[in-house]
Amino acid sequence: MHNFAQMLKKNSPSSAAPAREVSADYRGQRLDNYLAREMKGAPRPLIYRLIRTGQVRINGRRAAPDAKLQTGDILRIPDNISLSPPPAAAPPARLPILYEDRALLAVNKPAGIAVHGGSGAAHGIIERLRAGRQDRFLELAHRLDKHTSGILLLAKKSSALRAVQAEWRAHKVQKTYDALVFGQWQKRAARIDLPLKRAARGISGMVAGDGRAALTQTYLCKQFAAAALLRADIATGRTHQLRVHLAAVGLPIIGDDKYGDFAANRNFARECRISGMFLHAARLRFRYGETMMDLRAPPPDNFSAAVNHLEK
Repeated sequence: MHNFAQMLKKNSPSSAAPAREVSADYRGQRLDNYLAREMKGAPRPLIYRLIRTGQVRINGRRAAPDAKLQTGDILRIPDNISLSPPPAAAPPARLPILYEDRALLAVNKPAGIAVHGGSGAAHGIIERLRAGRQDRFLELAHRLDKHTSGILLLAKKSSALRAVQAEWRAHKVQKTYDALVFGQWQKRAARIDLPLKRAARGISGMVAGDGRAALTQTYLCKQFAAAALLRADIATGRTHQLRVHLAAVGLPIIGDDKYGDFAANRNFARECRISGMFLHAARLRFRYGETMMDLRAPPPDNFSAAVNHLEK
């Protein structure tokens, strides 16, 4: 593969680059996501470096990766970016479809697959879906952690993407998760109100007790001897919110290899011969136009098997 650092030195912000006009289909899309689609196979670090160094410009100006495109914007993107060898095509995804109409698509995402390529994953859910479908426009409406299963919503129209993301920003989307946790939860219902922030520099992940407001409402579904099945509604959508919140109150999610109880995870996997992180996005409620959407996803087989094991 090319040495991208050397290649980028050859290109300067003033280098001739073809111009392209943003169509109405992509109004409101983030610049980095647009480039990932247009520069098929380009790794995310390259895309971010092109933006940071000014080699990609909107209407002649530098822009941030999260800049929202508008209809008629003129983008200049270097045309001498190539990958060697050519990237392998993303394998088509065969995922259970929970809902589909002309504007929206909801699938039941399996655990263990990232929603998009990058950070060590060549292809994610979005690339696989695009490879197996004929939609002109298909974008993620939100994100799920790689190891979280459940409802993943996508937009098939730019207008639908803007509408759904507006509901998200207004905190009008109800997101309900099922979680298997270690420990005993004495309350039938409890509110976890702990701010979250990025961990110290050089450490990935989040920490509780400071930062941006984060609110989780939990409900006890079933208590086992040394574990519990919880249902949780998150009023905010911070990174790893449920995982950090539950760990902070002494109820780490079973199988969580970042915030969980590592020794207990190993013992559980050895005893029941079931692996994975047991966090499932079970329900999603939001308004789309005049319709109140209420999507539900059954848990994966390993989640159900883990519950059966704990009931013995």
